[in-house]
Amino acid sequence: MTGPQEPDLIHATAVAIGETGVLLLGPSGAGKSDLALRLIDRGATLVGDDYLHARQVDGHLKVVVPDRIAGLIEVRAVGIMPLPHRPTVTIGLAIRLVSETEGEERLPEPRETVIAGVTIPLYSLVPFPASAPIKVELLVSRLKERH
Repeated sequence: MTGPQEPDLIHATAVAIGETGVLLLGPSGAGKSDLALRLIDRGATLVGDDYLHARQVDGHLKVVVPDRIAGLIEVRAVGIMPLPHRPTVTIGLAIRLVSETEGEERLPEPRETVIAGVTIPLYSLVPFPASAPIKVELLVSRLKERH
């Protein structure tokens, strides 16, 4: 008999927009925390910044923030700051942060990624333009329309 699946430790930042979790993926310095901060300013809730435990629960991707970084976000040029957070969320989509030179697709084809054995929609986005948080919110609203 096997016990519960051990969670995967993933390098990502997550926020909740309503009840939908958004996973922000990219290397260090890609803008994960910056975009999360702007989404939080628009009403999202921090789940975890930088590292998360991810596991499949009933076919869905759940992430949990490790206790040692719960409620903390790194704000460049300011430091590590405490923010209200929720400890876990079910992820609805992932955003791969890309540079200006990589660019965004004008009309992207649907893509997916697999994390902890769960397939989720994947979008590519340049994180620094003023419109980036609005684009994330539009992707979440489109996801809700499909369900």
